[in-house]
Amino acid sequence: MPSTKQVHLYDGHAADLLAPSSYPDRVSLLPVDVTSPTPGDRVRIMWGQDLLSDVLDGRYRTVVCSVNDDDNGHGLIAQLVSLVTASQWSSNSVTSYAKMFHDSVNIHAASDREPYILKYDLDSVLVLALLRPKNQDFFSLTDMARGFSTVNKMLQGRPDRRPVCTVSFLGAKSNRLVIDNDSQTEPSFETVLKTMYTAGFRGDVYPAPQMWGHPDVGVFPSYPFPAGLDRMRAGSS
Repeated sequence: MPSTKQVHLYDGHAADLLAPSSYPDRVSLLPVDVTSPTPGDRVRIMWGQDLLSDVLDGRYRTVVCSVNDDDNGHGLIAQLVSLVTASQWSSNSVTSYAKMFHDSVNIHAASDREPYILKYDLDSVLVLALLRPKNQDFFSLTDMARGFSTVNKMLQGRPDRRPVCTVSFLGAKSNRLVIDNDSQTEPSFETVLKTMYTAGFRGDVYPAPQMWGHPDVGVFPSYPFPAGLDRMRAGSS
């Protein structure tokens, strides 16, 4: 018979001090019952983890994020190049390279489909950066789908570029993600995950800090979500 003995989470009386109601920025993580796991068939969602710390700890060989040709001083890539000690890049050189690339494409391959993926080798980690399309102050879902399709091709057959993680592209200020070119509305996190997954991405995704403001909504640790969610949306029990 299975044991009914309670499992303690903390030493001493720490559990009494950590009531969820005292922490408004939180989510409720739901378990996923995986009876027959299939390798390479999910996107893992890194609730509660810090991307920068994990990269600096050497947990990833590749990071996917965004970049623009105007100013990257407030983006993740600026933090990465300043914290990775072996990196010879700076925020200014990252932006200068993006601008040079855009200018070159405008002359030699203006009809190519954007967004392009720029590679920044920081020695200990490779950054694959979706370059924000020229004359746009945002990414659309179509841009994301095309970009992650290219990222997937750049990862195929390259075990040296895995494990890989990405930002969620939500909540960004410089490189916003919108539903389409005529909208100012961000897509849902589920739509972002579906777009990445459909494009072939199977790495880890780090939620944006703003996503922690939903304490009463259950979240899952991976995508695709359980089939039961769609049945519930359709009105089935």
